[in-house]
Amino acid sequence: MLRLAPVLLGRLARARRWAPVLRRGGTASGEEELFVFPEYEPEPSEAAATAATAAAATAGTEAAVPLPCQERKLGRERRKRGSGVVEAGRPDPSVPLSGVSCSGCGAELHCRDSAAPGFMSAEKFRSLSEGPDGAAGLRGAVCQRCWKLAHYGQALRLELPAEQHRLVVSAALRRPLRHGRGPLLLYLLDVLELPDPVLSQLPTLLGPDVPAAGLLVAGLRGAPLVDIRLVSAKTGFGMEGLVSRLQRSWKCAGDVYLLGATNSGKSTLFNTLLRSDYCKSRAPDIISRATVSSWPGTTLNLLKFPIINPTCDRIFRRQERLKEEAAKTEDQLSSEEKKLLNNLKKQGYLVGRVGRTFERQKSRAVIDFDPDMLSYSIDEDPKPLSKKREQREEFTYNEVKDARWCYDTPGIAKENCVLNLLTDKEVKLVLPTSAIVPRTFILKPGMALFLAALGRVDYLEGEKSAWFSVVASNLLPVHVTSLSNADAVYKKHAGHELLKVPMGGEERMKEFPPLVPQDITLKGIGTTEAVADIKLSSAGWVAVTAHPEEKLLLRAYTPQGTALVVREPPLLPYISTVRGARIPGTAAYRTKKPPSLVENLKTTGRG
Repeated sequence: MLRLAPVLLGRLARARRWAPVLRRGGTASGEEELFVFPEYEPEPSEAAATAATAAAATAGTEAAVPLPCQERKLGRERRKRGSGVVEAGRPDPSVPLSGVSCSGCGAELHCRDSAAPGFMSAEKFRSLSEGPDGAAGLRGAVCQRCWKLAHYGQALRLELPAEQHRLVVSAALRRPLRHGRGPLLLYLLDVLELPDPVLSQLPTLLGPDVPAAGLLVAGLRGAPLVDIRLVSAKTGFGMEGLVSRLQRSWKCAGDVYLLGATNSGKSTLFNTLLRSDYCKSRAPDIISRATVSSWPGTTLNLLKFPIINPTCDRIFRRQERLKEEAAKTEDQLSSEEKKLLNNLKKQGYLVGRVGRTFERQKSRAVIDFDPDMLSYSIDEDPKPLSKKREQREEFTYNEVKDARWCYDTPGIAKENCVLNLLTDKEVKLVLPTSAIVPRTFILKPGMALFLAALGRVDYLEGEKSAWFSVVASNLLPVHVTSLSNADAVYKKHAGHELLKVPMGGEERMKEFPPLVPQDITLKGIGTTEAVADIKLSSAGWVAVTAHPEEKLLLRAYTPQGTALVVREPPLLPYISTVRGARIPGTAAYRTKKPPSLVENLKTTGRG
């Protein structure tokens, strides 16, 4: 009974309204070209920050000597604007391994080697493990890598063999039977990655004798496809339906494993299920959320929470709650609920509210803030509290002795993927962080379209103009130029601000693979329906719409070693109609964001 749960949207970011911005610049041939960008606020450069500091110093003595808190803030900002890869704390090879897993990524905590998974600084490791609880004092702690990812969005250099993720997943799936039956495999597909790049590897991971309850593809190893669910763990869309389906069909029959490629959204789904009716009511107070980041391979080992037993009484109470919530209108929500709902709408088009029926009521504790804990530098771990540590909750023996568990697993590494070629700052620009706003352009034969410096589509031959709709991160620039200038544009601007990704100038491009071409022939269906998608590895895709029976000869490019896929039929055939008016004198249309749909809330009237 395997579930396909495509993750629809990306990660949280500051909400902005995106629209094409036109800029002009000279080309190698001296002609003027139009540059098409999405609106965004670039981070100030280090040089600009230095110039601002120098200007402040010349303005007077008071401005030249910042307060200590200002120095700390400036230091943090400078580091945030740096390479994005920070150094680890001080190790101590003499200290043995802890035997306790990081609550964020699942790696075993230690302080022996800063390049190994699960590392935390020796000072912090000792402060947590040398108390009266011993190694148990590390429970709930996170490694230094998860700390940097969660608080600063920055990645530590980590030596992790590419095959290790696959071995962890394979070993977990080949465990002996628990409770007399195999596990349920919940496979996630990212809609930006269809066709899925690692689905074909499932039989190898499972092995010849794994008695799994179901597999993804109908007929694969004799297990039928039972259900497909479209969900967004970020905005909550489809999540209540997924929980209800799991509780009705699977109940509490066995363990559940979340499987999928890296960056498919498994940890985000894990965190949402952890705070839903799918887990035991005390679990969110005991189990920490998984670390979520745009960096591929964040989860390094298994994470888990206990599944609640969906008794008849619990299912009834849950259905009553869902009916009551679905009868509300947006006007009946509290100000806090409205604020959360509006935030979710900015992240995606499809929104759902995820609640809890069996949440345990607790008294609110008074929180004492320690200023020193809130002001440490990015290169420092927080100093251990001098006060007595709060007693951490634990499961009782009876709560977990027969528990069924939901596991988050390490992502299966994607081969031939452009993300493998990028730095962490570049990955953040490529992976979408909010609802994608499609950008449509009308091209004549003899024109070329760049998606950053990661993909290119040339319109070589055709009788009429055609529409090219870009579905990619709003932060990736799109540039349209003539075919005769395309090579010069790439040579001049790849690695620089115009094409944005990769970044780092000529030195970066020396190590970046060249773009390699693939010829594509298409025949148009109609002026409102796309004939195919050209998927440019994981950077996004371009939907092509042409006049009926119009023959197009295209040439698409992706970096050498990455996959270019022509998807027929297209995933969103009418994507070119989601656009505003044509921008005069350009190839671009104004962008248009569709209204959000909230699935479990009345859209009209007052209750």
